[in-house]
Amino acid sequence: MLRSGGLITALGPKVGRQAEHPDTHAVTLACEGFNDKNEFDRQTPCDQDFLRKLARDTQPGRLHDWFNREVPRCLRSLKLFDAEGLFLGDASYVFVPDNEKYEDSVKLLFDEHNHPVDSQKVDLRDQRYQWRRCYKLVSLIHVNRELNLFLTVAARVVPGNRHEYPILYELVDDFVKAVDRGWMKVLVVDRGLIDGANMARLKTSYHIDTIVPLRKNMDAYQDVMGLTRLKEFAWEPYETRRATPAMQPDRPKPPTIVKRELKRQQTLATKKGWPPPASLPPAAAPLLPRTFLGIVRGTTSWTDCTVPLTAVVSREIDQDGNTEHWVLVTTSSSFTAPHTRSTYTLRTAIEERHRQYKCFWDLAQMPSRKFSMVVNQVLFVLLAYTLLQAHLFLRHRQQMNPRTRGRLLGLLNPTVELVAVYYQQRFCLLSLAEFAMLLLEVEDAARAKLLPKMKQLQRDIYHLLQNARPP
Repeated sequence: MLRSGGLITALGPKVGRQAEHPDTHAVTLACEGFNDKNEFDRQTPCDQDFLRKLARDTQPGRLHDWFNREVPRCLRSLKLFDAEGLFLGDASYVFVPDNEKYEDSVKLLFDEHNHPVDSQKVDLRDQRYQWRRCYKLVSLIHVNRELNLFLTVAARVVPGNRHEYPILYELVDDFVKAVDRGWMKVLVVDRGLIDGANMARLKTSYHIDTIVPLRKNMDAYQDVMGLTRLKEFAWEPYETRRATPAMQPDRPKPPTIVKRELKRQQTLATKKGWPPPASLPPAAAPLLPRTFLGIVRGTTSWTDCTVPLTAVVSREIDQDGNTEHWVLVTTSSSFTAPHTRSTYTLRTAIEERHRQYKCFWDLAQMPSRKFSMVVNQVLFVLLAYTLLQAHLFLRHRQQMNPRTRGRLLGLLNPTVELVAVYYQQRFCLLSLAEFAMLLLEVEDAARAKLLPKMKQLQRDIYHLLQNARPP
C-alpha cells in the first residue's frame, strides 16, 4: 500500500518518497525513519525490530488504559453497541511454557479441564492434576441476544493467582468513564465474580443490573430454597433450546433377539418366584429433560448486597427423574424468570470464543518473556478479533462471526481479480479481459513505451520488499 502514489502523497515526504533513477528509470521508495541512526536506505518507515522495541518499552498499565478507553469509544462511534446493553464478564487462564523467566507469571495446579484446584485437597500422584504456568485474562465483552456480535470492550492481564472479581468491576468503571452511562444495562457474570457490594454500587450509581448464580454454601441460597417449600410458591415450565435428535424409525428387532430376551425374562421370573411372562412388554418411551422456574422478588437476605434482589430458582429434571436446583439472582425488579434464565444462558457462549482466541488466533503464542510483551500480544489479538467482528457486523455478514480465523480468511478472500490503474490521485478498476483488450488495442509506438514500464512495474511490485530491512 505504501507504494501507491496517493498514500505516499498523503503521508508526506518526511515519511516516504519516490525517486526515479535518471539512467535506468527505476522507481525506488525511500523512507528516512524516525531517528538519525540509519546507515542504509529504508524501504518502510519503521522495521519490525523498531516495533518490537516500542512494544517492549510500553508500560503495561498505560497500554491497558489505552485499550480500555479507546476501544469502547471506537465501537461507540461505529454504532455497534446493541440497544439491549448486554455485557459478559469473565476470566480465563492464559498458559505459557514452564519458564520462570516469564515476568509476573505463576505456577498453579489444574485438573484435566484446566480448572485450578487446591494442592492440599487432591492427590498429587493423580496424573489428572498438572502444574502449569499461567497468567489470567479478565475481560468485559459486549454481545447481543442473537450471539452474532462479540466485542471485547475492556481487558486486563494479571498474574494467574490474582482474584478476578475486583478487576472486573474496575473494568466496568473504566468503560462507563470512557463512553458514559446508558450503554451498559445488564452485566452477566459467573459464580467466581460474585460481589454483592459492587452489584449494589452498579445498580445505584450506573443503573446497571447484574445477573449472577448463587453458590450453594451461601445463606441467601438456603433462604431462597426455603421459600420454594411454601404452598403458594409457583413453578412454571421453561423450554430450553436443545439440539433435536434425528427421528429414527422404529425398526422391529430380529426374532432371535426377541426370543433370547423373552427366555431371559422367564428365567429371571422363575428365580424370583414371579409368574413367567408370556411376551415382552412394549418398551417405554424415554423421558425428556424438563426445566421448571420459580421466582422470588424483593429478597434482602444477602447482607453484602444492599439493594433488593429478584431470585430465579431453576429445577432441572433429567431423563432418570433426578432433580437438581440452582438459583440466579438479579438486581432488576422487572425481569421475568424466563428472561433472566435466557439472558444468563448467553454467558456460556464465551467458552467457545476463548477456545478460538487460544487455538486459532495465537493468543498464547508469547514472543517474549517480558510482561509488557505478553500484555501487548494479548491485547492486540483481542483488538484484531474485535475489529474483524465489527467489520462482519457492519457488512451484514453476522453469520460468519462464529467461524474460526482460517475459515474466515478463506471466505473473505476476493473472488474476482481486478487490475487497478493509478494516475496521480485517480484510479480505475479493470477486469483482466478489459485490461488485456486495452493493451492489445494501443498503437505500436505506445506499446513500445508501455512494455519497459510494465517490466519495471513487475520488478517494483514483486521484488521491492523482499528484504524490507536494511542489509
